[in-house]
Amino acid sequence: MNETMGASDIAFPHLGIYLENVPKSFSVFGFEIAFYGLIIGIGILLGVLVAAREAKVTGQDPDIYWDFSIYAIIFSIIGARIYYVAFSWDNYKDNLLSILNTRGGGMAIYGAVIAAFITLAVYAKLKKQNCFQMADTGVVGLVVGQIIGRYGNFMNREAFGEYTDGLFAMRLPIDAVRANDISEGIAAHITEGVNYIQVHPTFLYESLWNVMVLLLILLYHKKKKFQGEICLLYLGGYGLGRAWIEGLRTDQLVIGGSGIAVSQMLAILLVIFAIGMDIAVRLFLKKKDSARKEKDEL
Repeated sequence: MNETMGASDIAFPHLGIYLENVPKSFSVFGFEIAFYGLIIGIGILLGVLVAAREAKVTGQDPDIYWDFSIYAIIFSIIGARIYYVAFSWDNYKDNLLSILNTRGGGMAIYGAVIAAFITLAVYAKLKKQNCFQMADTGVVGLVVGQIIGRYGNFMNREAFGEYTDGLFAMRLPIDAVRANDISEGIAAHITEGVNYIQVHPTFLYESLWNVMVLLLILLYHKKKKFQGEICLLYLGGYGLGRAWIEGLRTDQLVIGGSGIAVSQMLAILLVIFAIGMDIAVRLFLKKKDSARKEKDEL
């Protein structure tokens, strides 16, 4: 059987979706602009807009978040690249200048998140702001940015999972993806006359999961028991989904030769941290409230 796809086509056959000539970039006045970078940029901008709006709704100064976003964006991009390069060093050690080439992808969201939280801690201290309140506000915008940003991976034909014939199975031309991302399991299903792979669209899974995390945050934020709880909800909620989705991906960043996916391990640790910290703070506040009531009764 001869089944072929165009070099720039993307298909979701079981959903009846066939996209033809989907480009990775476009040209404006002779300058090549990658959709990956454009979509990431749109996600960042909308994320900051959402965070600023959330700040206004909660009685904070939105300008603080616009100011903070300048530093957060810069250091998050650096953090995302450092994280990716650190755990795929073999791809860069012989050509260090390639570290600076981010046009083809090679950014890790957890690196960006870690850098953003470090930047927030420093910024809040210097500007004398409540770090935990800013974290609660900022993660609303962060998850919006992640929802959108994952479609940059879609345009780049990357961040996909193992072979599947499920409802959401995605087909990509073999020549459009990196050879290193084609696992043995995927290769085993490439038959004669077929020029595509059929895989889990993990970018889509993560984007949809983040929509659920966002809805959960929006439903719960008025009921939070303490400053920082929404941030913990984000860390635990996102981590729970990422721990599952990362296990499907073929481009996992692993710790040395251990075969352990670093982002999957980090996701699990963050879920444990978020649950444990939430319980600890609630118990502390309950104990503090009980002590106050006993003092009032004396």
